[in-house]
Amino acid sequence: MEKYDLVIIGAGPSGYAGAMRALDFNKKVLLIEKEKLGGAGIFNGALWSKSMWEYSEKVKIRRDAEEGRELNITWQSMMKDVNEAIHERKMQMTLHLNILQSQQTTAFGIHYEKGTAVLQDAHHVVIHKNDGKTKVVETDKILLCTGSHPRKLAHLPIDEKIVVTSDGINNWTDFPESLVILGAGVIGCEFATIFSNIGKTKVYLIDKAPRILPFEDEDIAHMVTENLESNGVTIHKNSSLVRMEIKDGKVEYELKYDDGRIEIIHVSNALISVGRIPNTENLGMENTKIKFSERGSIIDHDTQTDEENIYVAGDLTAEISLVTVGEREARHAVRKMFGGYIDTLKYRNLCTIMFLNPEVAVVGMSEQEAVQKGISVKVAKIDFSCIARAVAMRKTKGFFKIIVSNDDEMKILGMRAIGEHASSAIQAVQLLIYMNKGIDELAHMIYPHPSIIEGIQECVRMLLKKSIYKSSVFKDKLKCYVCENGTCTPISNL
Repeated sequence: MEKYDLVIIGAGPSGYAGAMRALDFNKKVLLIEKEKLGGAGIFNGALWSKSMWEYSEKVKIRRDAEEGRELNITWQSMMKDVNEAIHERKMQMTLHLNILQSQQTTAFGIHYEKGTAVLQDAHHVVIHKNDGKTKVVETDKILLCTGSHPRKLAHLPIDEKIVVTSDGINNWTDFPESLVILGAGVIGCEFATIFSNIGKTKVYLIDKAPRILPFEDEDIAHMVTENLESNGVTIHKNSSLVRMEIKDGKVEYELKYDDGRIEIIHVSNALISVGRIPNTENLGMENTKIKFSERGSIIDHDTQTDEENIYVAGDLTAEISLVTVGEREARHAVRKMFGGYIDTLKYRNLCTIMFLNPEVAVVGMSEQEAVQKGISVKVAKIDFSCIARAVAMRKTKGFFKIIVSNDDEMKILGMRAIGEHASSAIQAVQLLIYMNKGIDELAHMIYPHPSIIEGIQECVRMLLKKSIYKSSVFKDKLKCYVCENGTCTPISNL
């Protein structure tokens, strides 16, 4: 029987990262994947959808420049662009893995198997190989990285052709004439952005809440809403889906609004975006001590399950389902296994990018969260129209907002950025949150000019009462205020 130091089940972003980290400790690793190397992170997840978003952004720029003139944009041209990105990333990972496999020894190195893995117990894994053969391997440690799949609702007619989850979009051969999206979270809003950018699809978005992105600050949600609606998206706010049916190859859905109104709408397709479910079925979990939460995620203690030699990373955990989080968790788990004592993994400086119009980047605590928790904070906000680079780019829709503690230290608690280059502007703040630092470092740096990140410096200068532009003059563009006991009060930066 083959023996390994570590068996990793799932070769998506988490599993792949964990395997490479284990090589740093000169371990013998078996990486098992039943479908495609790279997993959903490449083929129908982050890289796939973001490649679609990038394509749609280029189309939107062309549409705006041509003032609405019909462009020769086809589904095939978009998917060709997307598939080229997927192929490039897949080949990078495959070549890298193949070369590493050629360097393996009997004592250490990486081994790769295509097949379905089942836990026989905490130290033995049965592999049903894709070639029809079966074998059992022994291992000291196991890392579960099997990812997740779109959540389906039993009362909806999801056929992955007319009514689809994100997995079914690849079954389409053309842009839908009209599309309703159930779910106004990040993923739903991203797809609403993609299809409305291209301009061939009338998009409807169903939202139970009074506004989209309810977990984010109202000013973020307002700007995203404004831009989606200007792009032709109809947002059904305060609405509940009563029924959805496929009739004559089209979708009929009925909504009930909070005010009692009933509305029936017909569209060509529907996209169901109501979250994802961890892939834990048929893994042999019943043969272990592993426990599950009510949500179906695996209960872990800093990536370690109740079966002490089995660890978990990525979408199987209760934390945020992001590629970078999964990779970090997997690397952390491997470090715990083979590197001795390590501090608990921290999530407080987690960065998130939302590929909307415009893009949104967030880190740390939001203003809304601070108010809900009763934390006294100071907030500074600068509109992109006051940033030279944004003016030069003619991209002045957006703002930076920095949230700090309401004391002399003014430690950075969070930041929100929406607009051009938002995702590239947030890393310095992320680092300072991780280091538990205040804002002085940001205020005293010499920034490149013209650059979007100069707006961050003006934000912190406002808080320090050293800004070039004064919020008392540009009251609609610059804001500096204290939020305490549910009340926000302007403060002068003069």
